Order: sequence, then C-alpha cells, then structure tokens
Amino acid sequence: MRLKGKVALVTGAGAGLGEATARRFAQEGATVIATDINAGTVEQVAADICAQGGLAEAITQDVTDESLWATLVAGIAARHGGLDVLVNNAGIAIPGSVEDTTLADWRTTQAINGEGVFMGTRAAISVMKERGGSIINISSIEGLVGEAQASAYNYSKGGVRIFTKSAALHCAAQGYPIRVNSIHPGFIRTAMVEEGIGSMPPEVQQEMEERLMREIPLKAMGEPLDIANGCLFLASEESRYMTGSELVIDGGYTCH
Repeated sequence: MRLKGKVALVTGAGAGLGEATARRFAQEGATVIATDINAGTVEQVAADICAQGGLAEAITQDVTDESLWATLVAGIAARHGGLDVLVNNAGIAIPGSVEDTTLADWRTTQAINGEGVFMGTRAAISVMKERGGSIINISSIEGLVGEAQASAYNYSKGGVRIFTKSAALHCAAQGYPIRVNSIHPGFIRTAMVEEGIGSMPPEVQQEMEERLMREIPLKAMGEPLDIANGCLFLASEESRYMTGSELVIDGGYTCH
C-alpha cells in the first residue's frame, strides 16, 4: 500500500501506459482519477478497478482544453481534499519525417504532447503548493535521441523533458513541496507503438523491427507494467529526494 491515502490523477488512462499506471496505483491504495478523451474505455478501466476492490472514478477529458483543466483539478480537490499525484501521460504519435510531416499533424502533436503537459502541470501546482505532491511527466527516449520518422514526436517529447526541469526548479525555488520528474519509456508494447510501426511502409516497418531487436540490449520490447512501476516509484515517498530527474526505462536502448 505504497500510495495509501493519496489521490492520483492519470491522463490518457483508457489504454496503454495510462491504463497500466491507473491500475497499479489503485493496487497500491491510491484513489485514482482516470481521464481520457475516449469516455468508453476510461469508464471501463475505472469500473474494473472498483470491481477489484480499488478506488477510481472516470472523467472524460481533452487535455488541450485549458478551461477543463481548471475545473478538473478544482473538482478533485473539492471531492477528495486535494491532489497528491499527477501523471501527465496522454499523448499521440503521428509518424513522419521532417519532409513529409504536415503542419496540421505537427500542431496537433504539440498541442496534446506539449501544451497538455504544460497545462496539467500548472493546474496541479495550483492545488499542490500547500500540501505537496508529485508530478510525473511522460516523455520518451525520443525526447533524448532522434528518430528519422518521428520529427513532431521528437520535438514534443524533448520539450516535455526540459519543461519538467524548469517546473521542478520553479517549485523548489518557491518552497513548494512538489517534485516534478519525467519518465522516458523506450519501445513499449502498446497499441500506439504497434499501430505507429504498422502504419509505416512495409520496407520501413521491417527495417524498424529488425533494428529494434538489434539495438535493444535486452532483446525485447517492454510492457506497460514496466512504466507503471516507474510511475509508482516516483509517486511514492521512496523517491522523495528526486526532482527534475529523468527516469529512463528502455531495455538499454539509449546506452548506445
């Protein structure tokens, strides 16, 4: 029960990393507010958690809606007495190189992956600054290294990485008992990753799959639970001396 008594908001919790994190947090005693733009999937996740004896509620959220962020965190604070953990997980990946990415796809990626994290962090700080909390921003190894077919995604996740450090420094300078850290998943077996690879031209897809198995030292893609466990560590008091840090969970991919 490493999160007993804590209230945790997880965005993009209807599937993938967010779903795994919401379930893991509930197993460890947290009251989980699971949000997603897809109402049906996130409601099912919350229902499953409750059916298994956990505490969860589902809220439909578009992370690019600024007014909704204010309403969301204010409502959580009113219903639960505060907010202890935020996992800014919601994100998208639209494959494309610098030459073939459209401006529309670029802007959509930045709005969700970048602006959503900014607005979520800002909103969480407003309710955490008195009692403290942990903000966890899901970046990517592609916020650390480049990928030719992920130009917009690279840009957004690199921004999340350095923004996290800025927010961590601000909270520390203001004396807020808030820690802000980023997690950098490698290639994790989620629908988003598999669909992204599957959308590539056949020859590019084959080369990508072969390269991954060649360049991941542990010779396998990760599972969502691997990232959920990293989030659990950063959400718990076990990581009380960490802020502005980067937790890389990638099977060794970025060791090269």
